[in-house]
Amino acid sequence: MDTDILMSYVQSYGYVIIFLFLFFGIVGIPAPEESLLFFLGIVIARQQLVWEYCIITSWCGVIIGMIIAYSIGRFFGAPFIQKYGKYVGIKEEKWERARELFHRYGKWGILFGYYIPGVRQISPYMAGVIHFPFRLFLLLASLGATAWIVPVMLAGMLLGQHIQIPLFYFPLIGFALFVLFLFAAWIGQRMRKKSFEN
Repeated sequence: MDTDILMSYVQSYGYVIIFLFLFFGIVGIPAPEESLLFFLGIVIARQQLVWEYCIITSWCGVIIGMIIAYSIGRFFGAPFIQKYGKYVGIKEEKWERARELFHRYGKWGILFGYYIPGVRQISPYMAGVIHFPFRLFLLLASLGATAWIVPVMLAGMLLGQHIQIPLFYFPLIGFALFVLFLFAAWIGQRMRKKSFEN
């Protein structure tokens, strides 16, 4: 999404639009979550938004999205999600990959899955489907949301204080950070495989 359009939404609708973008992003409706958080950090650094409100509304949007997704998984089950998930971006191959990851890593997927697009959308549904204890889910989701929102927003704030970058470059920066994260994850996976082989 163009950052000028995003900024016009924020100026028109206030912090509610931040909540909605992150809520929809978590339940699976495409939204620019990382780019939005990074962008908010830059805008905070330029003193156009209040950082406390940005963090609170972002965190609430993420957590309510996680609770809704968990509830759908718990009360409607895997068949419902497999049938209707495609309408919110949960395709069969994503579902199967997430199921395998969730069974292998479980609670770590809830805690750190925010950093992996696709996993953060599917993990709450998966937790609900397998009846993962709700209190533990909520604790892990809350800690994970904080550990995802604050660093990404802080990175935007730090960059915004020291470097003047035109707003239209932000989505490219967010994409570059995502590619860098994927590369680091791939290297880590290869190193882990080699350590198991030796």
